[in-house]
Amino acid sequence: MSLKNDLLLRALKGEEVERVPVWMMRQAGRYLPEYIKIREKYGFFERCQTPALAAEITIQPVDIVGVDAAILFSDILVVPQAMGLEVQLIESKGPFLPDPIKVKADLNRIRVPEIQETLGYVMDAIKLIKQQLNGRVPLIGFAGAPWTLLCYMVQGKGSKTFEEAKAFCYTQPELAHQLLQMITDTTIGYLTAQIEAGADTVQIFDSWGGLLSPADFEVFSLQYIRQIVTAVKDKAPTIIFAKGAWHSLEAMSQTGAAGLGIDWCITAPMARKLAGNKTTLQGNFDPAKLLSPIPTIVKETEDMLRAFGKKNYVANLGHGILPNVPVDHAKAFVNTIKNFDYSKI
Repeated sequence: MSLKNDLLLRALKGEEVERVPVWMMRQAGRYLPEYIKIREKYGFFERCQTPALAAEITIQPVDIVGVDAAILFSDILVVPQAMGLEVQLIESKGPFLPDPIKVKADLNRIRVPEIQETLGYVMDAIKLIKQQLNGRVPLIGFAGAPWTLLCYMVQGKGSKTFEEAKAFCYTQPELAHQLLQMITDTTIGYLTAQIEAGADTVQIFDSWGGLLSPADFEVFSLQYIRQIVTAVKDKAPTIIFAKGAWHSLEAMSQTGAAGLGIDWCITAPMARKLAGNKTTLQGNFDPAKLLSPIPTIVKETEDMLRAFGKKNYVANLGHGILPNVPVDHAKAFVNTIKNFDYSKI
């Protein structure tokens, strides 16, 4: 089925576009009243595992906010779940894994799973979303980066520093690499299945990449992301978002990924210089700025568009949208991008 709006895919390929495409990380969810109604009725993983609900939530921001792409409603922690770890998601508190990986014997409790058997519900959701979108916009699939998933699988819960996960890597490196490779193998199978089910592009989220030094980022994160990108990039364009790891943009641009997500702690010229002109950049509006008055959002968004230019660029936030952002502020961000006059650049 041909897409009516393929701006995102063209931007990722480096093609000329009439205007910059826009979508927002975490756009399907917590800031939308329509989502909150569904959340009141169904538990988190019930929402993820019920294709009809996942499809409805995925499509909401396309209808309500007018973004140029849908991103699958799911969670990065469905992968540790599929590998055999219990994952609980406590509303407003975040993830909790009651039985984390600590020693070698714990690896016997997890496996590289059969994807359709453990995560088939995700592919069912993707097929349903594609059918319901009916070619309006592309669908983005995603997975967590191995390092970020290791953080949760070892720490057992969210953290600002993940020192237990880091200590695990530094004191038991062999074990850490074994676990990272298992996650990588699972993720390659998972993203491949998403693409086969109909995802038009996929993003790898390395939410905690910025906790590592540049040297450690290569050792514990990038070498595994590289394997994933190599395995899937010829099937669909791939985006890497490693929050806070802008120091490694140059290395990430050499993986073959079509796009690199960046946060607000790096300027557009610096990101371009590091990533080169062939890689599409995505970002980097500070989500907290969406709480500003609308005229400020419009001005700051226009400043961002001028800084990045029209080619090889996807407008987005530098991290997920916050739950307390008013919907009309999200719309102001999206509409400013859609209506921007590029002759002003």
